Amino acid sequence: MGILIPGPAETLIGMVSFAVVFVCMTKVLLPRINKVLDERKDAIEGQAERAEQLATEAREVLAEYREELAEARHEVARLRQEALEQGTQLIAEIRAEGLRERDAMIAEAQARLAADRLIAETELRGDVVSLATELAGRVVGEPLDVADSGIVDRFFSDLDARSAAGLQ
Repeated sequence: MGILIPGPAETLIGMVSFAVVFVCMTKVLLPRINKVLDERKDAIEGQAERAEQLATEAREVLAEYREELAEARHEVARLRQEALEQGTQLIAEIRAEGLRERDAMIAEAQARLAADRLIAETELRGDVVSLATELAGRVVGEPLDVADSGIVDRFFSDLDARSAAGLQ
């Protein structure tokens, strides 16, 4: 037989060796390899499922976040509008109070001016009478005594009538 064609003993040893290796592989190694491959497959599928669950939860959380954000924006807009209305109301109340105070101050000032005018007029009339008497006495050359106050009163009433007619 030749080098390329083995003898019956060598063929038998080769077949028995192959059968032992094949049996060892199928009984010991292949179940372990299949077990590792199944674990990897389960791990990969489990990770994919977990990733899908996490993505679903993330979408739900994002939807809730957007909903809460929309509600918060609505609440902020409502509060802003409410504050604007309160501010407008406060400004109107302060303006009305200021106008009332201004009117009261004007009325008080007018009353004070009228009282001051009356006092000044009374004092000036007395001074005018004394100055006019003194001046008339200098013109005449002897001191004059104003015993008749009716003349002075008539003069001032004529003066008041003229000033009232001039104002109208």
